[in-house]
Amino acid sequence: MTETMTRSGMRRRSLLMVTAASALAWAIGPERACARGAWSRLEGARAAVGDATPSLDGLALDVPLLSENGASVPVLIRPETLAPDDFIETLDLFAPSNPYPLVATLRLTALTGRGEIATRIRLNESQTVIAVARLASGAVLVAERDVRITASGCLMVIDADYSESLLETRVRVPKIFTPGKPGEVLTIISHPQETGLRKDASGRVLPKRLVERLDATLDGHRVLTVEFHRSVAANPYLRFFLTPPASGTLALRWTEDTGTTAEKSVAILVS
Repeated sequence: MTETMTRSGMRRRSLLMVTAASALAWAIGPERACARGAWSRLEGARAAVGDATPSLDGLALDVPLLSENGASVPVLIRPETLAPDDFIETLDLFAPSNPYPLVATLRLTALTGRGEIATRIRLNESQTVIAVARLASGAVLVAERDVRITASGCLMVIDADYSESLLETRVRVPKIFTPGKPGEVLTIISHPQETGLRKDASGRVLPKRLVERLDATLDGHRVLTVEFHRSVAANPYLRFFLTPPASGTLALRWTEDTGTTAEKSVAILVS
């Protein structure tokens, strides 16, 4: 009887411990309820951190906890607190369990304002997505987020027909920017982002064909540069913020690995 009561008590204690852990995870929020330190096990992330001592606070990485479509997973990265004169200079995004872990590298400027970035990525399997941000002040911020994937995104068949829309580019900006305040810029380009990993029905590997770079300038001044890799989703999409000092022209240039480019310009009105 004593043994039965002891086992019963152990089960109750175990249940309480699990319940308490779940409550703690809920209280601190899903973006904090993941195992920290994944960046230290990835060579690319360690290289991005360098000799700095990174902070695991201050950078928000918003990714769905569960995604049924690993071929297009939305990602939002934003600094939570920044000094008025500080901004993100370099941002590296990693998917460690993908065949090629480095997803994208973004080089930003003070013109991007808050440094908030959104895009869509491919995830091969469930894993911990990692973002490493280096600030103009020299500080390094790291964010990690656990994601569960029900269907692998790296080998998924692409049904879209790009025969007429390939490299077609769209961009949307506010009608009027307020002086000194960031405005949202959204841009997308029609492209399959063929990874070089998929096979056709006959078993032949489809050749790699990627949009590898996006350059954004405002009247010749660099706003941002993005290097895309194989884990960026088809139809590369980017949302960022622009803080123009005066009216001008925002020019976007997308570059494919073939050397082909697509350009789009839009007027920026500050009033």
